Amino acid sequence: MKILSVVGARPQFVKLSPIAAALSAAGHEHVIVHTGQHYDAALSDVFFADLGIPRPDVNLHVGSGSHAEQTGAMMPGLERAMLEARPDWVLVYGDTNSTIAGTLAAVKIHQPVAHLEAGLRSFNRTMPEEHNRVMTDHAADLLLAPTEVAVAHLTREGLADRTVLVGDVMTDVLFRTRDRNLADGVVAPLPDGVATGDYLVATIHRAENTDDPARLAAIVTALAGLPRPVLLLVHPRLRASAAQAGVELASGAIRVLDPTPYPALVALVAGSAGVVTDSGGLQKEAFLLRVPCTTLRRETEWVETVELGWNVLDGELTDVAGHAMRPTPPATDAAPYGQGDAATRAVEALAGALR
Repeated sequence: MKILSVVGARPQFVKLSPIAAALSAAGHEHVIVHTGQHYDAALSDVFFADLGIPRPDVNLHVGSGSHAEQTGAMMPGLERAMLEARPDWVLVYGDTNSTIAGTLAAVKIHQPVAHLEAGLRSFNRTMPEEHNRVMTDHAADLLLAPTEVAVAHLTREGLADRTVLVGDVMTDVLFRTRDRNLADGVVAPLPDGVATGDYLVATIHRAENTDDPARLAAIVTALAGLPRPVLLLVHPRLRASAAQAGVELASGAIRVLDPTPYPALVALVAGSAGVVTDSGGLQKEAFLLRVPCTTLRRETEWVETVELGWNVLDGELTDVAGHAMRPTPPATDAAPYGQGDAATRAVEALAGALR
């Protein structure tokens, strides 16, 4: 079996890692196409190195641009790569512009498409990611769902016959990274004066939070006023938006850090008192590491984290400090995202559907 993976953004590189390992272990051929959506070395190159992912066979180097510019720029190169490789499956990941571009390029030349992380829904149609994931699910031939909730969404949309529950591959790689960190003695890279267990990790990157100067200023003010250090990992989108809006990120409790390699990020979160984020993946990573999370959005695709008490939504910014400083929730052994074998199950589903 030959799989062509389309990736382009940091969360997709993390998801690619266990898939690449599972494909290799099963003796399948794997072609990796990197669209170049995330082209900064800290958000791209370092993930391939730190997660042991084979170097991309093709890099389209599309770089930045509007949603239309980026998506359109990817499609000709993706089509060429697919026509050359002629894979059994084009595998797309998540909900980015790379996801929808890969899907559209494939279906127009009649290449079978499988969507990893299918069925997630925020039901917020102002999010570009929501349109990307819904359109991909309805165009794809095989839907690899991470949770029972995702399966239920797909069933309601009439897609049950294409759906397979495999679990969440991010769980695979997080558990593997957590265990490797413990074995290798990897510790969180903390700034001077910051103690383990007495800091928060924060990320802000979604357009709804970065592109509105007043909202961005309100978020930064809330973080700056927290009574313990806030380690803010600054995505390029945030850095550019803050500079344009005249918002000083390094203020009050905030310590500005560059994006970190994934093993260091896992160590940072594991050693923290909590997470404040608008990232989908980091909400789930915090839950899996049993760290309280405050999400600066009005909805989440990972509803299990909220239902189990480990995540609080504060899209209105009504009480960021109260939520971020809340006590650790009661312990739980719930495992809504699987046991860490999702990549193997996904590869088996691909092979089975092909047969």
